[in-house]
Parts: sequence; structure tokens; C-alpha cells
Amino acid sequence: MPSPTRLIVDLNALAANFHALEAATGIEVHPVVKADSYGLGAVACATRLMAEGARTFFVARASEGASLREALGPEPVIYVLDGCVGDAGPALKAADLRPVLNHNSQLAAWRVSGAGPCAIQIDTGMNRLGFRPEEAPEPFDGLKMVLSHLACADDPAASMNARQRDSFASVAARYPGTVRSFANSGGDFLGYDYAFDAARPGICLYGGGPEGRPDPRIRPVATFSADILQIRDVPAGESVGYSRGFVAETPRRIATIAAGYADGVLRSYSPDGQVWIGGALRPIVGRVSMDVCAIDATDLDVSVGDSVELFGAHRPIDDAASAAGTIAYELLTSITARVPRHYIG
Repeated sequence: MPSPTRLIVDLNALAANFHALEAATGIEVHPVVKADSYGLGAVACATRLMAEGARTFFVARASEGASLREALGPEPVIYVLDGCVGDAGPALKAADLRPVLNHNSQLAAWRVSGAGPCAIQIDTGMNRLGFRPEEAPEPFDGLKMVLSHLACADDPAASMNARQRDSFASVAARYPGTVRSFANSGGDFLGYDYAFDAARPGICLYGGGPEGRPDPRIRPVATFSADILQIRDVPAGESVGYSRGFVAETPRRIATIAAGYADGVLRSYSPDGQVWIGGALRPIVGRVSMDVCAIDATDLDVSVGDSVELFGAHRPIDDAASAAGTIAYELLTSITARVPRHYIG
């Protein structure tokens, strides 16, 4: 059945962003395709990225890696950021997945399963996952990559960036011959001294800027849109939506569109969210409902059935995220399964 909501994924823009990230420092780009490529569809995105030259991918969960392996075949290297969790070693090996080992018990579990190619993560200050520098293991057979993760890459002025870089360089020097991966999306634009051997970008591939705002080097990839279901005139003094979240001070023309929080339109979009409707940016008014939200379309030439862009080329995803008090990552990964994905390019 046709749907009044849709997520259009521009694979040509995805490819352009991949090459922009390559050009930033000239190092290899290993795309992060976890969380179903940030909600855009990991199989479609990874398939196109392979056509553009990508041969190494990162996922978070072993189940994501297994699905990607089945779809992509034996050629690409697939790393699992969770590492070797519990007794997952045999399953990882069966799917030809490489764990990113984060602590000694994971290293031990991987060895019990028969070991094989893997990576280790060094925690250089984020205090999330990884070996602390003083706990990093001795070099061992099968270690192909050593990596770390920047905590403040979206803020080039943050002093923590250089501290993490220097800490990583010191630890990585203990593992000659391994691939060193440090830069995420933001890190890839911090300069050559952050590059090392391979970057692991995520959000910039999918259209988010490296500093959490629109960036001319990054093309929009995702367009989230919904159709107008009804248009009505609301007299002054009447309200729109639950709990009288919006009261019209003057007569307004209100368009109700087929997208709500069950589709991924965060309730925090109101009262500061805007959409592109009828050739203009107009505010979301009242509270976002489960299946619909209301737009002030006063004085616009719009009709029932017209498409409204929640984010995309006319409403950059970083701007939409800022208005909702969040980040582009959350907007993309919040789009639910009932919104059909359409691929162009």
C-alpha cells in the first residue's frame, strides 16, 4: 500500500560524501554502517559504498555484522565494535566477523574460541569502551588494527582532541604493522596529524556536518517527508493539538501532515521545529501526535496531498536537529520501520 510518509536516500550523495571524506586527508575510509547505516539501510548503503571502493566496515552488534556478511558476501572486512561478548566467539568466526576487543576478558574469550583476525580499542579518555593505555595488551598474532575514538571531534578547538591524539599515537606505536584508526567523521577534518592510517566516519557519510551544523563539503543524503492530510482555517483564540499546545493569536491556516512520533518526528520538534512547505520554512505548531503534526501554512499555496519536507535539501538535518534540541544521529536513527525507504542514484 502507498504510504503518506517516506524516507528518500540519495545514494549518489552518499558516494560523494564518501569521496569527500577520502579527500580530506587522503587516507582509507572505513564506513561505519551500524544501526542500519544510521537508519538509512545498511545493505543498500554498504553495497553502494563497496562500489565506490570501501572494503572495510564497522557495525556495533554481531547480529548486524552477520546480516551484512550475508548480504555482501565474503569480500569485505567487517569489524564488530561490541567485541567478543560472552561466548559469541564461534558465531563471530562462523560469520567471518572481526571483534574489536575492549578488555582482557574479551581477549581471553576470543582466544578460547580459536582467535583469528581482530582489533583492539584503546580508551584515550572517553571512558566508554576500550583498554586504558596502561592496560593495553602485548602484541599478539591476529591483531590487524588498533583504534580509539575521539570524544570532542565536533569541536576543533577542544583541547581534548590533541590529548587523545597524542595518547593514541603513543599506544599505537607498540603495535608496528597494524592499521591505526583514529579519526571519526569530525576527526577526518581535523588535519593530517589526526589521520593515521584509516578513518571511521559515520554521520558525515549520511549527510550530517562534522561540527554538528551544515557543511558545504557534505551533501544531504536523507529526505524525510510526509503528505498533507487536511487543511483547515483556525480562528483566533482556538487551539491546535493536545493540551492546547498552540493557541492562535490571529486567524491561521493549519496543515495536518501524516508524520508523528510513531514515524520518528520527535515530540521535541515542537515548539521550535520547522518544515519546508509550499516553498517556505514554516513552524510546527502544537504538540506532535503519534501519527500527525500540524504546520502553520498561513498564506501559502498548498493543497491536500502535497509533500512536506521535515528535513532534507531545503531543511538541513543539522538545523532540524538543533531545533529539536538533539543531534542529527538521533533524528536519523529515530525514523521508524513504518516509514518506507526509497533509494535513488
